[in-house]
Amino acid sequence: MVAQGPHGLGIRGATIDWPGMPTSLAIIGGGPAGNAAATFAARLGAEVTMIERDVVGGAAHLWDCIPSKAMIATGGAMSFLARSAGMGLGEVKPLVDLDNLRHRLATIEARLQTNQTELLESQGVRMLEGTGRIAGLHQVIADTAEGEIEIEADYIMLSTGSRPRIPDWAAIDGDRILTTRDAYPPNEMPEHLVVIGSGVTGVEFVHMFKSFGSEVTLIVSRQQVLPNKDPEVAAALEENFLARGVHLYKGARATAIEREGDLVHVRCTDGRIATGSHALLAIGSVPNSESLGLDNIDIETEHGYVNIDHHCRSSIPHIYAAGDLSGKLPLSSVATMQGRKIAEHVMGMHDLPHRHLDYDKAASAIFTEPEIADVGLAEADAFAEGRKIRVTKVPFSVSAKALINDDPRGFVKLISDPATGVILGGSVVGRHAAELIAVVALAVTARLTVGHIVDSLFIHPTLSEVIVESAE
Repeated sequence: MVAQGPHGLGIRGATIDWPGMPTSLAIIGGGPAGNAAATFAARLGAEVTMIERDVVGGAAHLWDCIPSKAMIATGGAMSFLARSAGMGLGEVKPLVDLDNLRHRLATIEARLQTNQTELLESQGVRMLEGTGRIAGLHQVIADTAEGEIEIEADYIMLSTGSRPRIPDWAAIDGDRILTTRDAYPPNEMPEHLVVIGSGVTGVEFVHMFKSFGSEVTLIVSRQQVLPNKDPEVAAALEENFLARGVHLYKGARATAIEREGDLVHVRCTDGRIATGSHALLAIGSVPNSESLGLDNIDIETEHGYVNIDHHCRSSIPHIYAAGDLSGKLPLSSVATMQGRKIAEHVMGMHDLPHRHLDYDKAASAIFTEPEIADVGLAEADAFAEGRKIRVTKVPFSVSAKALINDDPRGFVKLISDPATGVILGGSVVGRHAAELIAVVALAVTARLTVGHIVDSLFIHPTLSEVIVESAE
């Protein structure tokens, strides 16, 4: 008997009895998108070949996302212990052990990579270590240590990810002038870190190194951190940064980084100069597409990203793109779902009831302190569109659990349709926001109403009760 899941998909590790025609799929890039596509397509009976040059699991995932969150967790533990007096404990002053931290990160990365490799191998996926490129409409070349290997495939998927963007004025040396990938962790703990870029990645590094005890300056090119987020959410984070002694250079755009011995100077367009022991560049990423051979088959791209339709197909229908390379939301969760949808489409499952990916309903989180998470329609966007909405907000200070945790910071905000009560979006600022937003994300995706939330019996005492109070 075959284990079945939604839409007839098998559960993890099960084989799926799918009556499709034999199909071959070549995947260049073994990140979250490539892994999901390989796993699901193989379960559906496809012959899958995956080419990965760096690390199975994805460089962006295992070299960026996972180590950064692991370091943030370490910093969070330090912050919690530093506040232990509020929990009725004696004063504790923890210190960072860089060697142990490096070992911790390496152990997590190795375990995740091993688990992913074993899963793919158990599904019969052919795995090649090397660099992949397109040689023809149905031909892929893998450049490996043993030489070139040519793969013929009915379908091709491109998921080669991205890398940190480095402008001409930033002379990265990996010692004092860093990209994000040089900082997991850096060679030495910065005495004073200047972070350039106040988006999601930038603010996470501010929080991380401030927790480790570094002095931190943040270059904010606009008038608020997190320029694409709800201003109320951004204000809550700014308030926390200022209370912790972070220096904010608002309205300052960096134009040069100069090293002078053990000091680094960051020059800004308004004439200000931020000086520290280290500088960290966090101003976005660029796609890894230049060596894929896209010109050989004339795939449509925009700024290096592959243009895709709602099935993740490129301008050549049997060639797909996913993950960061697709130019959509650069989230591992989105990449994973894209990979799954590609596998379904390749195997003909689009003939079944099939929901396209709605990127507007993807939940996202920022692992600062307090955590920030949101999903769906934003309040500012609704007002800009002239859309009628109902906004309700409840602070965590009313929560017994928040008081028990000695951390009443933040709030839950829900946005709903005033006529129907359907939940359109929401934000959570506070402890465990990344976990709590799942309830709101489910409500947005399933078009649940505030009444559905109110009628649910949540556990007491928990932080999730504030979601119910916001729905009321």
